[in-house]
Amino acid sequence: MKLPHRLHGKTICLIGLMAIFGSLGDVLLRKGMKQIGAVSNWHPEALLTTFDRTFHSGPIWLGISSLLLFFIAYLLVLSWADYSYVQPASATGYLFVAVLGYLLLGEVVPWMRWIGVLVICLGVLLVGGTPPRTTEER
Repeated sequence: MKLPHRLHGKTICLIGLMAIFGSLGDVLLRKGMKQIGAVSNWHPEALLTTFDRTFHSGPIWLGISSLLLFFIAYLLVLSWADYSYVQPASATGYLFVAVLGYLLLGEVVPWMRWIGVLVICLGVLLVGGTPPRTTEER
């Protein structure tokens, strides 16, 4: 089955947006929770205070917004591409997570983790070379 060139480009673009928005959303949530601190007291009153602080945090809301954009792109691309293509191809988000973790969170990313991210990206290149849709549209 041959896909129109425009559809393949649209698929790649949306998967790229998924990887960026998903990664950015996760990193922003982590940044917000680092500012709030670890949940160590499970008493209902303390949990309510933490919950209140969480939802008054700018990075948390930016993270939620970014993940909402990820989800919209995800739904759109799943409407025409195979899940077995979309999910592995969106794994480029692991590269963005490592880079953003280093740049925005100040995390030290060991060289072994970078090698793992490189292996994942090579797998994404393999999947990206296959057709996004292998079934006929109903």
